[in-house]
Amino acid sequence: MTRGTDYVSDADRALEETYEEPMSLAAYVDRVFENPSIAAHASKYLLSAIEAAGTRTVVEEGEEKQRYRFFDDPHNDGEHAILGNTEVLNGFVDDLRSIAAGRGKDEKIIWFEGPTATGKSELKRCLVNGLREYSKTPEGRRYTVEWNVQSASAGERGLSYGSGDPTADDDEHWYESPVQAHPLSVFPESVRDDLLAELNAEHDDHVPITVDARLDPFSREAYDFLEERYRRQGREELFSALADENHLRVKNYVVDVGQGVGVLHSEDDGPPKERLVGSWMHGMLQELDSRGRKNPQAFSYDGVLSQGNGVLTVVEDAAQHADLLQKLLNVPDEQSVKLDKGIGMDVDSQLLIISNPDLEAQLNQHADRNGMDPLKALKRRLDKHQFGYLTNLSLEAELIRRELTGETDVWEAEAYEELAEKIREPIRVAVKDGEGQIIEREFAPHAIEVAALYAVATRLDEEDLPSGLDLVDKALIFDQGYLQEGDTRSEKDEFDFDDDAHNGEHGIPVTYTRDVLADLLQTDRDRHHPEFPVEDVIMPRDVLNTMAEGLSDAPVFSTGERSEYENRVVPVKNHVFDQQEADVVDAIMHEKRVDEETVAEYVEHVYAWETGETLYNDRGEEVDPDPLKMKLFEIEHLGRFSEAAYEGNLPRESVKNFRSEKVITALNRHAWEQRDEDFSVGDVDLTAIPVIKTVLESNDWDDVRRTFEDFDPRQWDDPPSGTETETVKEKTIDAMIDLFDYSEASAELTSRHVMGQVSYRWD
Repeated sequence: MTRGTDYVSDADRALEETYEEPMSLAAYVDRVFENPSIAAHASKYLLSAIEAAGTRTVVEEGEEKQRYRFFDDPHNDGEHAILGNTEVLNGFVDDLRSIAAGRGKDEKIIWFEGPTATGKSELKRCLVNGLREYSKTPEGRRYTVEWNVQSASAGERGLSYGSGDPTADDDEHWYESPVQAHPLSVFPESVRDDLLAELNAEHDDHVPITVDARLDPFSREAYDFLEERYRRQGREELFSALADENHLRVKNYVVDVGQGVGVLHSEDDGPPKERLVGSWMHGMLQELDSRGRKNPQAFSYDGVLSQGNGVLTVVEDAAQHADLLQKLLNVPDEQSVKLDKGIGMDVDSQLLIISNPDLEAQLNQHADRNGMDPLKALKRRLDKHQFGYLTNLSLEAELIRRELTGETDVWEAEAYEELAEKIREPIRVAVKDGEGQIIEREFAPHAIEVAALYAVATRLDEEDLPSGLDLVDKALIFDQGYLQEGDTRSEKDEFDFDDDAHNGEHGIPVTYTRDVLADLLQTDRDRHHPEFPVEDVIMPRDVLNTMAEGLSDAPVFSTGERSEYENRVVPVKNHVFDQQEADVVDAIMHEKRVDEETVAEYVEHVYAWETGETLYNDRGEEVDPDPLKMKLFEIEHLGRFSEAAYEGNLPRESVKNFRSEKVITALNRHAWEQRDEDFSVGDVDLTAIPVIKTVLESNDWDDVRRTFEDFDPRQWDDPPSGTETETVKEKTIDAMIDLFDYSEASAELTSRHVMGQVSYRWD
């Protein structure tokens, strides 16, 4: 078997799992009672598709939120995931739940508004992808009806547009409802009501199934033709005759744009009725014998409501279709639309419009006329959900990486440390140089981080900054949910941020950042780093400087915005330098890092010293807390105290307070937080205690001084042979490559930059 045959076989199996053979109306009803979800009305179906994907916990603006995985575009490997805006999306789902259950908002048109590059287009794609894949699952199957009247036409022209052999088995004569008519709409209203009442009673759900739509005009034409023919024949069981599977079949379809999802794009034009429902085909009107009336068979049904009937209707870039919105006014509450003066069509579709802020300006053009505003009725029916720019560092970094590399994985992490690693990671991109050769260029570690952090800093409201904090601190709190400064961890709720602050309403869009970074990829690196032409590397300072310099030429920013954003560069620059500095110091001290056993021994001795509990050595013998071990650990590893803080080996008051407040209190708090349901405490993870975590993970220049007495940062660029500085540099570069994924070039450039700043204050 060839590879081609293998893939064709895989495709066969995929389609077999997706499509079913048509069934009779009775068989469909039996299946509905087995699996009611397949008969869901539009809003309930959309809600079910979203809920079926499950949820996950995220932190946005410093708060934990439950996020529906549906909006991560899981069926499409995250390609069109909507990053952030979880609270807005949750509000949308809450509205869907109310609409689906008939508890209000039935007359509303859901409106997503937001500035450019906030994820609105991704929302449309995510909805289409999610609904398509959900409709392929057993719970999400979607069904409509198809008709064959040839076998009853006795040679007369019926539903078909030509002549042929009038057999029920011939697929040529089966015509599907062009608007995805719900199979239950075939039943007379009273029978359908009884069926639904029994169905909802047997399957108690928080959102009962409702089917209020009458049969669509196209299908009604077939229904009436068959009913009249069998009535003339004197058939007593008229419905059984016309609903016989020789005339009526229920078939499943995969939800997609054009069938269950209608999308009106900004470039679509035509009269309002044509955009909404479709247009008459005059050639077909002449061909079909309708005895002087318009025949619904001769209608195109290619309008957005026709395509979206059964599930979802989306008006994209709604400001381009403002005239159409008023035509939609009565569709949600009346659930009907006119093909012509005498021909109406019931519509079951969740209406959703997407726009930039310019639509609101159009809607408010008559606002000063108070009660005489002609757009007041329209505004009352619009249920607004505001998309904003991302205000989470990790989400913005993820979005930038997507824009540059095409990565689609959605970042998920058990702890923030995992996200922090992703944020700081380098990116290596293959590009063509001026000679047409493929070369690899590197955004050094922290380069994407600084781009994301600067963009987020421009989007945060600084009016509610607590004393002592800057915009970088606020950005970190929003991303982590806390702020860590040394041993002290402050949770977000300890800061007085204004819930009504204007975070994410304006700022640098990701499209600007993407374009700046893309231009840097094509820029000759030697003009940035002529002193080190080893490999093409784009450093964090290159990114930040270029983003700031480009503000003056970017037409998307006003004069006031340029000035405001330029003033926000300094704290971002300081933060990224601190990150680079920490990398270099940790790399220098990598081999000198204190092991966890030494830390555990110190904590045990301090705890015994404070509480009087008994200590045991390796042989099981009782021993006293060792004052020398505690002293050496505090001086050499913690770097907290000097010999002057002790009398011999005995601690003075400052050391005693440190042990009690920083070590013992933190240990007890951690043990309490990790208690079981029966309030028992298992093994305590010492490495999770802030002060201990600091010992294990953090170093500073004092540690470097104590460890490498002959080290001189002023010699770093070209250290003399045989010196301690040369040895330290070699090991540091290797550690930066191994530990933090630096390349040799980016490690060299980063360490030079850091040492250049440290040299000034070394003595």
